[in-house]
Parts: sequence; structure tokens; C-alpha cells
Amino acid sequence: MDRLWGQDRAVSVREVLEDLNKDRALAYTTVMTVLDNLHRKGLVTRTQSGRAYFYLPVKSRAEHAADLIAGVLEQAADRTVPLLHFVQSLTPQEMHRLRTALDASRVADRQMPDGVGIGTEAGTETGTEAAPPQAGRRSRRPAASTDAASAPRTRTRGRGR
Repeated sequence: MDRLWGQDRAVSVREVLEDLNKDRALAYTTVMTVLDNLHRKGLVTRTQSGRAYFYLPVKSRAEHAADLIAGVLEQAADRTVPLLHFVQSLTPQEMHRLRTALDASRVADRQMPDGVGIGTEAGTETGTEAAPPQAGRRSRRPAASTDAASAPRTRTRGRGR
């Protein structure tokens, strides 16, 4: 996947093999089998051109990592505990980026039911508290309570573990 994410286009087995062979010698069939397995698991798409297949990741590296984190949290009886341990391991710069992203998410949650925003832009909070999520919408904000039993459980996309 690392070699596919490093490209900005679909690549053939031969191209991946040539890239990998810079580090170590691998057989064409080995690379072809791995790419075929990634396709079968839904991690890459492939198109055929002539006799060659070209592979492209379904998700970006960041989206894939987010899905892995969501899978780990899904397994926890109390999602708050591993999440708090993770947050405590962040550097000050990562913490700042996380706070900025959470603030932007809070602004994005202030949309009216028809999907039209209420006139605020990301990063221009007015200091007022965000409105509660609309019926049928899941908030991306963590629950205000630290009591895990009262926090809503959400399902994530992807396969259960």
C-alpha cells in the first residue's frame, strides 16, 4: 500500500515491482499476488489495459489510518479510555492541530437541516455554543459527559473486527 499511496495515479504490477526491487529482489508473481489480495479485500481498485492490471488505492493513507483507529475504538468496551490514552500521547503541535480540527468540526455541525450553513466559516467561531445535532444526525463532537455509559455509540464504516 505504501508504494501505491506514493503515486498519484494507477500503477501496474511491473511498476510496483520495479519500485520494490530498488530495496530487495522480489518475484513478479509475489507482487501480483499481493496486489490481487488487496483488490479482493477492497483496499484497491484495478482496471485492465491490454494484459496488464493497474491498481489504485480506494482510500488515502489518512482515511485508511482513520478506519484502523475507528476499528480499535469499536472493540473497546469504553471508547473513552483508549481515546484519552491516545490524546495524552500527542505532541503539543499535534494537540493544537486536533483542537483546530475539533473547532472546525463544531462550526460544520452548525448547519441547518437542509444542509445550508448558518453563515459561519471554519475558524471564525463567534463564541456561542454550538446547537445540538439535528434529529437523525450523529454529532462528531465527543459527548460532554465522561461517563462512557451515557455516551452514544456510533458505528463506523468498514469491516467489524
